[in-house]
Formats: sequence, structure tokens, C-alpha cells
Amino acid sequence: MIRIFKHYVPNAVALLGLIDVVILLVAAELGWQLRAWQIDMAPEPIWTRLPQLATFAVPLEIAMVAVGAYQADVLVSVRQAVMRLMVAVSLGVIFLSLLFFFFPSVTFWRSSLFYAMLFSIVGLVAVRLLFGRMLGGERFRRRIIVLGAGSRAARLGTLERANGASFLIAGYVAMGEPAIAVDGAVARADIPNLAAFVVEREALEVVLAIEERRNALPLKDLLRIKTTGVHVSEYSTFLERETGRIDLASVNPSWLIFSDGFASGRMLSAIAKRGFDIVVSAALLLVAAPVIALTAIAIKLESRGPAFYRQRRVGLYNEPFDIPKLRSMRQDAEVAGQAVWAAERDPRITRIGRFIRKVRIDELPQCWSVLKGEMSFVGPRPERPQFVTELEQHLPYYAERHMVKPGITGWAQINYPYGASIEDARHKLEYDLYYAKNYSPFLDLLILLQTLRVVLWPSGAR
Repeated sequence: MIRIFKHYVPNAVALLGLIDVVILLVAAELGWQLRAWQIDMAPEPIWTRLPQLATFAVPLEIAMVAVGAYQADVLVSVRQAVMRLMVAVSLGVIFLSLLFFFFPSVTFWRSSLFYAMLFSIVGLVAVRLLFGRMLGGERFRRRIIVLGAGSRAARLGTLERANGASFLIAGYVAMGEPAIAVDGAVARADIPNLAAFVVEREALEVVLAIEERRNALPLKDLLRIKTTGVHVSEYSTFLERETGRIDLASVNPSWLIFSDGFASGRMLSAIAKRGFDIVVSAALLLVAAPVIALTAIAIKLESRGPAFYRQRRVGLYNEPFDIPKLRSMRQDAEVAGQAVWAAERDPRITRIGRFIRKVRIDELPQCWSVLKGEMSFVGPRPERPQFVTELEQHLPYYAERHMVKPGITGWAQINYPYGASIEDARHKLEYDLYYAKNYSPFLDLLILLQTLRVVLWPSGAR
């Protein structure tokens, strides 16, 4: 994997993204050349058009990231890939059309945009048809050796078989576990030289998946493996890298304390993030005011009760605050103010409420909380005090998520569907801890872009 500002990107995804950029640049050039031929324009050196080529390629590449064109399930499905590509190219072209309409002197693409769009769709689809299987094949997967043959090793085997896995298990080494949970594990006693065994299997990494580590770490073996140039990873660290979340079942306080992350020296990032929150929340409130007003009228026409209401949430450092929301449930949805998890097809949700929840219109008034500084655009979703009290009793490290300012969208929101149970909250907490540990402006930008994917394909919204 390639690490970009503390966030890991699979090698296949990085390579595919680079190929896509080249295809978009070539499509833009072909579109210009075709239009120039039609109007009999004299040829010019290509380097004079590089800024114009970039104005086409960059927005479309951003659109592909935003709609999830590089998701693991999309990369292994041609149908999903084509659908996402069509949406991405359409959104990018619409944006460029508006840009060129308001700023006609910026570029000349209005005359060749249609041709460039067609060339880009053909090229992007062709790459996925020709190289899709290869990008997901063994050539781009990191070969690893797993030390351990118990339940932890079995879980790594499950991850290996999942769509988009970036690693391939080249062998298991049983380290004396009383119960073997994987097939084909080789006993450590049957391996004369563990370092040579790793090299023979052409592994680039060794992962420690030993069930009981006390008096079980083969330090001499690990040192020899390390000196051969093979990377040695601890189980929790490996899972964090491969899954984009912190595994609560295996993590311990010492790992959280001594691993990298939770950096405090990010004042400039915090200032930039706050400046972004102020500017965008003010602009979004201004632009979305008609949508909010029309939605409020629709809510009033459909059901009795106020269109807006305030709900108490727990924010930064466990401080409570109230967020404004558009009402999506009946007025009597919660008896005596008792918080209740929202269920799938919840009968308390109105028809208008179901729609605005799916497209996230009910979240728009929360921009006011962002403008006030109680929330940020990106961060863990703030929970209600009743739920927080319950979840802190059942989930370890739940209080640590409140060390980061809550947000309208977050890493958990784009990676996990709506949570309506303690088990769902556990999974979302794993993503929230990953965000708090590995925060960077790059991760914020990635989350903001992929929020569009959640809006367009609102699976899990309730």
C-alpha cells in the first residue's frame, strides 16, 4: 500500500488512478484535435494546451473519487464500474459546462467537451475491461506470512478472500496454538530456519497473529526476518492499515499509546479546518436556504407539529450542545423524550422524512452548528446523551471519540451504514477511532468527496 498523509491507499487503486488521469488527458487532447480538424484550425504544440487539458482531467478524476469509482466492490464488477464512471463523467461535464458558461475566457472546451467526454468514457471502460482482473490479481497483492494459526489467523484469511484485498497469504506458521483454525498451517518445529522459509515463500511482510503473546514471541526469528528486508507487522497495526479502522477486539491501551497517530502538533491544520468550516457553512446556508424553506413547508403540510426542532447531542470533550434539525418523524415519535434507535422502515418516519433522510436534507440546518463552532463538517457523528451513557458502558474507548470535534459527515458515515444497535455502534466506533488517530486535511477532503457517493447511493439511511 501507498501511504498518503497517514492514510493507506492500495497499490492497485493508486495505479488505476494514475492510468485514469492519463486517459482523461488523452481524451481531452483527442476531443480538441477532432474539433480543430472540423473547423480546420492550424495545429499548435501540445504543451500550450496543458492547462486546458488539466481543467478537463482534474475535475473528472475528482468526480470519480467522489462517486466511489475506486471502491473495492466497484473494481471487481464491470457493471458497477461502468455505472459509476457514467455518473462521474456526467457530473464532471456538468460542472465544466457551468464553469465555461460563467467564465468563457478561461478555456475553449465548450466546443470540444462532448467529444472529450465520449473519448474518456470509452477509454475508462476499456481499461477496466482489459485490466480489471489483473489489477485485482496476485501481481498487485502483497505476499505475507502469518505467524499464528488460531482465530486471528483465520480472520486474516477471511480478509484475504474479500473483494479488493491488497494482500495474499503465502503461508501460515502454527506457533503452538492448542486449536488450529486454518488449513495448511506449518508447525514452527518443522521449519529449521524461519527467515529462510519467509524468503522462499517470496513474502514481503510477516504478520504476528499469535493468540497469546506472553512468552511466545520468537524474538530471534523476528530479528533475522527483519534483517532480510522483510517487514514485520503487529496484528492490530496490520488490521488498521488493511481495513481503515481500529479493531476493538484486538487493540489494547498500550498499542494506542505507543503507536503513531493522535498528533497534537497540527495547529495550522486546525486553523485551516476552522476557516473552511466558517466559509463553507455560511455559503451552504445561504445557497440551501430555499431548499430548507421548501422542505419545512412540505413537513408542515404533511403532519402536525413544528418543522424544525433542536436535539441535545454530546460534543467535544463530552460537552452537550443542541443541533437544529428538520423534523423527519411524527411529533409523538419519542414518548416523554425517551431516545429510541431508528429502525429500518421505521413507522415513525413520515413520507417527507424518509426522502429527506435519504438525500441528507435533514442535516442541512446543522451548518448553523458548524458556523457556531460546536461542530465541524468532518468528524464523528455526535450522539444523544442517553445513547452515549449506554455505549460507554458496553464499548471500550468510546469516550475517546469525544476528543475530536463532531461532524456532519465522517469516516464512519461513508464506510458503514446507519447504526441502530450497540453492535453497529461498535463498528462505527472503530472507524471514528481511525479518523481521530490518522486525521489529516487529505483524509477530510477524501471524506467530503465521498459523502457525495453516500448521497447518490443512500444505502443504510434511515
